[in-house]
Amino acid sequence: MGSLPQTTPPAHHTVRLIDIAEQTGYSLATVSKALNGRSDVSPLTKKVIAEALQRSGYSQPTRRRPVNRNIEVVFQTFENLWSLEVLRGALRAAKSYDVTITVTESGDRIHPDSSWADDIVQRQPLGAILIFSNLTAQERERLQSRHIAYVVFDPSGDPAPDDMSVQADNWTGGLSATRHLLSLGHTRIGIITGPDDMMCSRARLDGYAAALSEKGLNSDPSLITEGDFTTAGGYAQAMALLENPEIRPSAIFAGSDLQSMGVYEAARQLGIRIPEDLSVVGFDDVQTASYLGPSLTTVRQPLQDMAAAATRMIMGAEHGDTVDKHIIMPTTLMVRDSTCALRGE
Repeated sequence: MGSLPQTTPPAHHTVRLIDIAEQTGYSLATVSKALNGRSDVSPLTKKVIAEALQRSGYSQPTRRRPVNRNIEVVFQTFENLWSLEVLRGALRAAKSYDVTITVTESGDRIHPDSSWADDIVQRQPLGAILIFSNLTAQERERLQSRHIAYVVFDPSGDPAPDDMSVQADNWTGGLSATRHLLSLGHTRIGIITGPDDMMCSRARLDGYAAALSEKGLNSDPSLITEGDFTTAGGYAQAMALLENPEIRPSAIFAGSDLQSMGVYEAARQLGIRIPEDLSVVGFDDVQTASYLGPSLTTVRQPLQDMAAAATRMIMGAEHGDTVDKHIIMPTTLMVRDSTCALRGE
């Protein structure tokens, strides 16, 4: 007796909501709203999208759907312009998905209080953007067990393979800032880094050292100081670099715009003119950088775009889409009035 003909099952194809959006001509946000039964989508639109979903064999993820359609942004502390830029980017992206953003302030510079993960699980958000160092294994398991998507924003170390993360190209930023000062004739360039245990600080310092090496210059340990990304820290470290006129640098690369503001105050108190006596470069390009006197030359870190990308990553994971797990965004040198060519001795 002959065997029955063998049939080959069709190849599996994961249908994403973005595919449905392209098929129907509606935006991804509209497709998402229709799928979630939102009242601000017309019956006709819902019908068209539902039919497209059925034809494509789309199946909604079986994970728990939270009652609260919000994303939590977890800051160590929410007290400066840097934090505001991050929040603005998250709000901008969340609006297109019809979700809300809530802010949690928890912990210290190194890591939030150990209770933060339990608090988030209890509130059941769609996801969380975590503005701090990498998670512990216990925290990661806590979020994953409840299907709460999370993105580590500017991780302090190499992000875990399974974690989603967003960061800036800090090494290139440090390289371009120092190259700019070298191109103006400066060779004694001080640097005020961020905390040494943060990857972004180490990357910016490595970029600084690489730029010096290109010119055959060695890093001078006496010109390298560790700050904490705050204005007060920038002031203290700038005073240490500048108070001795015999050995002071002719330029300072500050690891954040907030630290640059501290450099400005130290220079003012010491009677040092910017940029005539001291060139200054910051990092971040927060909203007020261009309004300092003189306007600050700085490395633009696209904080709003980074936060918007983190929000989209969470929504993609919520919809079962394939998302890039690790995003590195480019930095840009913004040349303004706080730097100038080195004057002859």
